[in-house]
Amino acid sequence: MKIQLRFVLPAVLLAAPLAAAPLMETTAIHAQPDPAAPAIGYIKAGTEPTAAANVTAPPGWMAVALSGPHEAYVRNSDLTKGLDVHPGAALRQLPEADAPVLTTMQDGDQVEITGLRPGWTQIKLSRDLVGYIKIGGDASPPPPAVSPAAVPPPALPAAPAAPVLSSGPASTLPRTYQGMLVETKRFLLIGPRPDYDYELDGVEGKRIAYLDVTKVLATLKMEKFVDSPVIVTGGLTQTYDGKNLVIEVETLDLQ
Repeated sequence: MKIQLRFVLPAVLLAAPLAAAPLMETTAIHAQPDPAAPAIGYIKAGTEPTAAANVTAPPGWMAVALSGPHEAYVRNSDLTKGLDVHPGAALRQLPEADAPVLTTMQDGDQVEITGLRPGWTQIKLSRDLVGYIKIGGDASPPPPAVSPAAVPPPALPAAPAAPVLSSGPASTLPRTYQGMLVETKRFLLIGPRPDYDYELDGVEGKRIAYLDVTKVLATLKMEKFVDSPVIVTGGLTQTYDGKNLVIEVETLDLQ
């Protein structure tokens, strides 16, 4: 029995430093061990942070695990023809070019397309992330009144978006989208008209996707839908150059 205790006691002592004490104040989770790095979440006061396994943080920092899934945005130009996200693409917290980067796409990552924004695709990333919190010294200032244990940055106000759409070949399955149907315009009123006569715009007047209406032209009078909010059902593809999304319209109704 004494021999067993002799081995158990050192193991307990070694494990003790791994236990994290509850935080005294709401603390920002940074993407990198740097106070200037963007916050990718928060841990509220009184919560014990979960240490990230096999990650070494520099002195004064602790690596913590953020369980998935995570909402993020990727440029439409970073999607393949099969609507997969290119490895190495930046996954941002907001659909803006200068928005903080949540992480980058890695080989084997599983994502779902959850919505469309002008020039951007909203996705759900299933894997866990690693962030860093400051321990000891001055921590970065927390936001007011954070209630969940870990809170991602706030999402944008509601806008036309698509239901969950699996990435890859399943992306061609019909789904429902909402927005304003308008006629496409020439660039600076010169040059040829785009390949598609109609597009679906968001509330800010920017294009979400072109509309391929070849399947419904024989049964619908498109003029009654122009400049009106609509509900569109169809599969999602891309233009031949991969720069824009296209909805292959199967049904079209006024909202």
